[in-house]
Amino acid sequence: MRRTVRSVNIAVLKNELSRYLSEVRQGEEFLIRDRDTPIAKIIPLRHAVEPEAEELTLAAAGKLRLPETSLPASFWSMPAPRVTLKRVVAAVRAERDEE
Repeated sequence: MRRTVRSVNIAVLKNELSRYLSEVRQGEEFLIRDRDTPIAKIIPLRHAVEPEAEELTLAAAGKLRLPETSLPASFWSMPAPRVTLKRVVAAVRAERDEE
């Protein structure tokens, strides 16, 4: 059974981001709204992306664009990049020097 997608306005999300991300880790999904206009959706990465009824309605009204493709299963088994702290610090310093 699919869960209902809950909505949250940006101001509330910003003030309570850690709590909302904790709920996303537990499988919750949130539709992000800017002054009650849907602008984004936060979903757990492990879940398949299938549009909810509300999303289909918003897409039909031209207020939401559905994704064209989903990530392949092989994406999740790819190794994470390994970057040393020394290289990260050097990259940050180089970027600062460019400004």
